[in-house]
Amino acid sequence: MKALVTGSTGFIGSHLVEKLLERGYQVKCLIRKTTKLEYVKDLPVEFVEGDFDNIESLRAAVEGVDYVFHVGGVTKSKDKEGYFKGNYVTTKNLLAAAAKYNPGVKRFTLVSSLTAVGPGSGSEPVDESTSYHPITTYGKSKMEAEKECLARTSDIPITIIRPPAVYGPRDKDIFEFFKSINEHLLPMAGFSKKILSFVHAYDLVDGIIAATEHPKAVNQIYFISNEDVYNWELVGEITKRILGRWVLKVRIPHSVLYAAAAISESIARLRGKAALINIEKARDGVQQNWTCSPKKASLELGFKTKLSLEDGIANTIEWYKKNGWLK
Repeated sequence: MKALVTGSTGFIGSHLVEKLLERGYQVKCLIRKTTKLEYVKDLPVEFVEGDFDNIESLRAAVEGVDYVFHVGGVTKSKDKEGYFKGNYVTTKNLLAAAAKYNPGVKRFTLVSSLTAVGPGSGSEPVDESTSYHPITTYGKSKMEAEKECLARTSDIPITIIRPPAVYGPRDKDIFEFFKSINEHLLPMAGFSKKILSFVHAYDLVDGIIAATEHPKAVNQIYFISNEDVYNWELVGEITKRILGRWVLKVRIPHSVLYAAAAISESIARLRGKAALINIEKARDGVQQNWTCSPKKASLELGFKTKLSLEDGIANTIEWYKKNGWLK
């Protein structure tokens, strides 16, 4: 089998490339001239340069592959246009290239996000039947990417994967939470417990491949997630124990979180950069319920995650320490 992976040099994409190689795949990695190849430069893959704005330039990438794994996207942008260009337009053009230059492709798999759907209501998780109600521009851009895929199912067999919060080696986002605990501080948004679903990168890429290869997953959507529901306080306690740290728990009122996000966003705008924390990230952070149900993947694909949260956090922290991210 031969596969194309976009976003192959990033957090999830690089783990997916490694897993595909383990399974005997030949792998093409779509890159730009400026792409840093840190995690994949020594792997036996074929690098293909392409530009998502130019469908013709994607021909060499999509030709001759059995599967297209579209993992690449934009999670941070200095403006709303950047999210739609990086998530919706790239998906639209890659689909068009696959349909034009490789009409016999076995599957086009989009790695989307729980945010494309939106948060759960009360304590109930969202599932694949939940109507779209994204609350951020990032989520809306992922929703439009999904809709583009669903509109092309008569041309290309597609599968859409929606992960919740993803953690693991190489992750830079949830790493900030681990880093804070390593420095004896456990920050909590608001004064109520906020529940969420988690998945380790290793489990996620297993789920992506399982869905892509499974005949029942043609033109289907799946949440790939641990079955258990967590809260940030529990995640913090587990992390604290693994790190062997005492921590000061600090609850940040939602109003303060929004104010800090506004300041961060303003400073980033003046610098012409994307903010690490912005108003929309704050909006995500104050939601009570970011949980999803993995039952459909379990019932239809027979897929279940393998790593417990404790084992997953231990594995992640071990990598951070080994690579000098944590001391």
